[in-house]
Amino acid sequence: MGSGIIGVLALQGDFDAHRKALAALGARSVEVRDAAALNAVDALVLPGGESTTMLKLLRGEGLFEALRRFGQTRPVFGTCAGAILLAARVFNPAQESLALIDIDVERNAYGRQLDSRVARIESETGPIEAVFIRAPVIRRAGPGVRVLARYGPDPVLVEQGLHMAATFHPELSADPLAHRRFLEKLGAPAASAEGVA
Repeated sequence: MGSGIIGVLALQGDFDAHRKALAALGARSVEVRDAAALNAVDALVLPGGESTTMLKLLRGEGLFEALRRFGQTRPVFGTCAGAILLAARVFNPAQESLALIDIDVERNAYGRQLDSRVARIESETGPIEAVFIRAPVIRRAGPGVRVLARYGPDPVLVEQGLHMAATFHPELSADPLAHRRFLEKLGAPAASAEGVA
């Protein structure tokens, strides 16, 4: 497992739960609210929350372009709303994104809050618990994207180069698989990051 400081975007959403999940794995994390804090971390988690609100806050804090540059050389893990922000294309409705992973994401595709669920899903390393809350669906994964887990036919945990995206909330489960996989990317060479065309 790599070492370094993990930033957790703390503008909105369940960032504290991510910090606790990382701490349980022995990782150091800090909250990121501006570009100065972003420059001090080696990797970044974009938490769940409300992607439209997060996008507005990123723009307001001047973080959007800084995040895009950060992702060219350092690992980023987006969960739920964070996965939406990482996608190459977002629809239902369309919105701007960082385009760091070659996936197309449909927002709120599983329905509203009442349709949230906890499911056991299969991953490359065995079954894991996934908490879905107003989850998006990955409708397309590009050829450079590796699917690590599915819920039915849909990819729910993917990686491309240094980056990962989950449409569920791994921070709300006791299962450490997703965070552990992300921490392993800290030792990966920057050259393995693949941008989205």
